[in-house]
Amino acid sequence: MSAERVLLVIGGGIAAYKCLDLIRRLREQGVAVRCVLTAAAKQLVSPLAVAALSGEKVFDELFSLTDEAEMGHIRLSREADLVVVAPATADLLAKMANGLADDLASTLLLATDKPVLVAPAMNPHMWAHPATRRNVERLRADGVAILGPAEGDTACGEVGAGRMVEPAELLRAILARLRPGPRPLQGLRALVTSGPTHEPIDPVRFVANRSSGRQGHAIAAALARAGAEVMLVSGPVTIPDPGGVRTVHVETAREMAEACLAALPVDLAVCAAAVADWRPETVPAQKIKKTPGGSPPTVRLVENPDILASLARHPTARPRLVVGFAAETGDLEAEARAKRAKKGCDWILANDVSEGTGVFGGTRNRILLITGEGPAEPWPELAKEAVAEKLVARIAEFFARRAS
Repeated sequence: MSAERVLLVIGGGIAAYKCLDLIRRLREQGVAVRCVLTAAAKQLVSPLAVAALSGEKVFDELFSLTDEAEMGHIRLSREADLVVVAPATADLLAKMANGLADDLASTLLLATDKPVLVAPAMNPHMWAHPATRRNVERLRADGVAILGPAEGDTACGEVGAGRMVEPAELLRAILARLRPGPRPLQGLRALVTSGPTHEPIDPVRFVANRSSGRQGHAIAAALARAGAEVMLVSGPVTIPDPGGVRTVHVETAREMAEACLAALPVDLAVCAAAVADWRPETVPAQKIKKTPGGSPPTVRLVENPDILASLARHPTARPRLVVGFAAETGDLEAEARAKRAKKGCDWILANDVSEGTGVFGGTRNRILLITGEGPAEPWPELAKEAVAEKLVARIAEFFARRAS
């Protein structure tokens, strides 16, 4: 019997048919596959077909007298090397995020002590719903790996993010977890900034921006997965801290600058935070009151520390690679090139944050990478997690070239 075993939980989405191909591909790679079907999945794929392809008994009942006499849900959850949920429906994601256990699939997912990889599939509006987004964020914080969904036509006739990734892509992700190669950034120290800063006007009000921190947090998590020792300096955000990362929480730009300089020396700095350029010069101890018939108060602004430039031009402890972000609303490439020259950083990732792009506070990003070596490199619109993975791959290439 193969030493590699996958427990495949097939959810009740139309993409369940893709799992038949996935099972075949896994078996060709010498991976043993046990399958659990939800009640809805049995309406879409035949348990007989799943059993024939996997060469194993199919499990679908929590209250099976034979299986549960041996605590089958515990045994199933522990005997695999990896648990894969595909397609991961909105219902399954919600159960996983909230610790529900009302059938065999959700019970073993709560009982497992093995890594979990999920491939979401659902209607694009269901994927974009705030409840689903909260559940996905919670699962990521719990260490669950999320692959997809892909963009395109969905079974319901709508177009958008919601398609389950293809079996070949899911196979690659599974094999990468079962047969991990060397972690390319092992031994390197990385500093990442993320989120907005809040610059107080008085004890109640502050100056801020719409940054959610999703991109910076995703980069920190991807660097940690690649083996780096990561310190994340985060402004005020509502998303969970990424796993495997040391996170320092700050409020203001000055606090963020102090935390970044205190983290030196590092090999790599990625400044993804949307730091406020200015702050009120003075902050009264009491709330500024509105007086009847009075004029609005005058708030004089002064410049905040330039964190990216401070790191890129540090006289004694400059990181070997300094990466900045340029959130722009005008000529994207021209503004980004000017910022790279002004700050002295190595790379700039420019993104258009004009009204209607949905980048600030959203889940997707479109990047223009400028490295100073050749023309600007446009990336397609991607989920912010995919942007992070793509950036970390480029960072790994940079350090590999340096090492050789």
